[in-house]
Amino acid sequence: MTCRQLATTRRDRIAEHQGSLLAGLGVSRTEEATYRALLRTGPTTLARVAEHAQVSTEALRRMVPSLEELGLVSRLPGRPLRLTATPPGVAIDALAARRQDEVASSRAAASVLMAEAAIHTTERPEELLEVVTGGEAIARRFYQLHEAAQHEVLGLVKPPFAIDISQPNVAQEAAMRRGVTVRCIYTPSAFDLPSMLANVQRATAKGEVVRIAEVPTKLTVVDAKFALLPLTSHEVSVESALVVHSSALLDALVSLFEALWRTAAPLDLSRATPVAARPDVLEQDIVSLLASGMQDEAVARQLGVSARTLQRRLQTLFDQLDSRTRFQAGFRAAVRQQQGEADS
Repeated sequence: MTCRQLATTRRDRIAEHQGSLLAGLGVSRTEEATYRALLRTGPTTLARVAEHAQVSTEALRRMVPSLEELGLVSRLPGRPLRLTATPPGVAIDALAARRQDEVASSRAAASVLMAEAAIHTTERPEELLEVVTGGEAIARRFYQLHEAAQHEVLGLVKPPFAIDISQPNVAQEAAMRRGVTVRCIYTPSAFDLPSMLANVQRATAKGEVVRIAEVPTKLTVVDAKFALLPLTSHEVSVESALVVHSSALLDALVSLFEALWRTAAPLDLSRATPVAARPDVLEQDIVSLLASGMQDEAVARQLGVSARTLQRRLQTLFDQLDSRTRFQAGFRAAVRQQQGEADS
């Protein structure tokens, strides 16, 4: 499976869950269809429910025990067999509470397993390092780390990429919806790729905090417990990666990120409105990208303007801001924006 296919599969899975209201509570599509049909019909016979749910009566008869176990239906006394739906407020709350209990139990089990793993790694410290080979395997592990994140994800973003960056990182977006903080430092050369600006704009709109600076390597750190970084420094592709578990090496990688974060330039690309439709925003983006260290060619490519247009707009901005350098223009533009916000 290619990286693009992997991303597509993840989007299809999310779409499937979105189409099924109760999938997250352990209810299958057929069980949900039957429950919803019963809600519409009211207490009735198996045959009528089966007709509305578009399942056979025999299949529905076999399904009744699982529907009862889920707390979605109850049997009515008498013959023939009739079913009634549990009110959604009662049924869904009960299922959600059950799932929360299961998650809590699983987390408790994870603690036990982690303790066992800790004993094992004490005997074999070499297992603190794990080598992942192949672009597809690296992409899977990258997404898996985001799916497991509970508190914070740190990233140093630099080409080449094992994942398809033209597609949104839905695993990261789901983590941010859970309350996970995401901070990333992008190297300027990352924006040489045509789709990178749109990708970062989407990510920042979802909550990612972005800065830009030259970074020595690609890196992803999750909850200060795991890190993923390239095993080699090839500039063409990522064919092998290293997963680092909790250790002094991981602590050093976190310290590296924090040192780079303190000196990196903030980059605000959270606006979703196309820049071409808003000249004032286009000028702000030009200054922001140039002041962050991105080369003129990359800025023009990301903003969809010609190099000549960029130079003309840049000269106009420099005149307006009485600046001679891009950094000076960026600073004065930020000051002017802050003053405008204070006045308003």
